Amino acid sequence: MRASRDRPTAVALLALLAAGACAGAHGGSQPGPPAPAGASVSAGSSAPAAPASAPSAAKIEALYRARSDSARMHFTSADVHFMTGMIGHHVQALVMAGWAPTHGASPSLRTLCARIINAQKDEIATMQQWLRDRGQPAPEVMVMDGMPMVHGDMMPGMLTPEQLLQLDQARGPDFDRLFLTDMIQHHRGAVTMVNDLLGTDGAARDELVFKLASDIQVDQTTEIARMERMLSALPSPAGAP
Repeated sequence: MRASRDRPTAVALLALLAAGACAGAHGGSQPGPPAPAGASVSAGSSAPAAPASAPSAAKIEALYRARSDSARMHFTSADVHFMTGMIGHHVQALVMAGWAPTHGASPSLRTLCARIINAQKDEIATMQQWLRDRGQPAPEVMVMDGMPMVHGDMMPGMLTPEQLLQLDQARGPDFDRLFLTDMIQHHRGAVTMVNDLLGTDGAARDELVFKLASDIQVDQTTEIARMERMLSALPSPAGAP
């Protein structure tokens, strides 16, 4: 019991000793009595140093901005290729999902398509801004005949013009079946793009690139499983054995 009572005293003594050690380290020997008025300070002595002033809020903000600007410059060509290519990839998904209300899609498929549109529109805007902030060309989404379009390379999983035409011509349950089949292919391509990015040395070290790629991988893998269940639940097409 005595040890517990003496502990605060021991702690206080240690604190005092530490404070004394710090004072000795900073100031050397203990200062003598103050010099008389008018006496000059000898060459071997030094006046107490003025306390350093704290940095102003403006300086802190400027430092933060400088570091943020520096962080933006740490990206690779693989990051740029991924962001640029995924914009075009997402735009094609908007086209496909945008047909659901006019092509007789089922209510469950319309719900899925609305979710895809909402998520991928936001991601397109994020990727475009990321590219602009780093002085890179950002593909612009154009609307032709009511459909979004973007010029770019053919990325993994994207539908060919012939596949798009076939989907556009389908209606009702045939549209549901073909849409699910095509979008599963499309999503798998997006996951491949993420895997290629993460497998590239030095890529995806930018915080936003890594987060976006990770979100796409998780979201689209989850949606692939959902679409596979929806596809297996559809009735067999007319005329099928």
